[in-house]
Amino acid sequence: MATNIESAPALAPRGNFPRMTVGWIGVIILAVIALPCLLTLPWSLSNYDAMSEDRLMAPTIAHPFGTDLHGRSMLWRCLTGGAISLGVGLCAAAISVVIGVTWGAVAGLAGGRVDAIMMRIVDVFYGLPYILLVVLVKIAMQPIVQSMLGGTLDQRASESIASIITLLIAIGGVSWLTMARVIRGQVLSLRAQPFVEAARACGLGPVRILRVHLLPNLVGPIVVYTTLTVPTAILQESFLSFLSIGVQPPLPSWGNLAAEGAQEFAKLADPGLTFRWWLAFWPCALLGLTLLALNFLGDALRNRLDPRRLKT
Repeated sequence: MATNIESAPALAPRGNFPRMTVGWIGVIILAVIALPCLLTLPWSLSNYDAMSEDRLMAPTIAHPFGTDLHGRSMLWRCLTGGAISLGVGLCAAAISVVIGVTWGAVAGLAGGRVDAIMMRIVDVFYGLPYILLVVLVKIAMQPIVQSMLGGTLDQRASESIASIITLLIAIGGVSWLTMARVIRGQVLSLRAQPFVEAARACGLGPVRILRVHLLPNLVGPIVVYTTLTVPTAILQESFLSFLSIGVQPPLPSWGNLAAEGAQEFAKLADPGLTFRWWLAFWPCALLGLTLLALNFLGDALRNRLDPRRLKT
């Protein structure tokens, strides 16, 4: 009996092995998909809209992902769309993290009436429809961004770039609410710790306490929730592009490529029509695998870095 009791603690660390293995699987899948999209961007930008006579061709050696209605290579379009979707997701997540961490840290450190007012504002934003907020921000920002780019680029390029910039600003500008709540809760628990009380007794101001003592202790939660925010932002971009609110054709993203491919499913109801499966399969598969890999990575980091998980 004593042997069993003594050997029990030695088995505990093995519980983290499957979680970290899943995290590494996520890293590998993400590298296999994201690196080609980013590294081939100079070539894919030159070829994603190149039309040919090989229209609606099934995957072959010349066109591994097949071609679309205009003879454009689905491989180049998926690579370009992946770079755009990943870029929008990462930038939107970065904006969301910056706003959420700042808002939550200020609210938690200030406390009292300031904290109550700031959190009520968060509650109000939570009650508003997400899509409506994104559309309103996009409508308000796109003319401003496009006017800033109009003098340096032609109209088509400025419209495309302005659409992407306003989309990532809109997604990041309304996706910070959960991060703000998480950081506020962490700051409220940290501000009661003795080292914060000692810093106040030494005459340190709130900005210095936040920068020197609180932010280093918030790195774990920030990293964890950032990895979970990135797939959410990518999914939101793809969903908005699927609804023709996000990235506008002919510029591809995984969302609008999936929307174009989804039209093929209507042909399944008519046996006389040819179902071009590759138009929907590749963008949906790449998007799904990327989201799965990011969630694997985020879940592994949460189990590794989140103090509440470490206690269990």
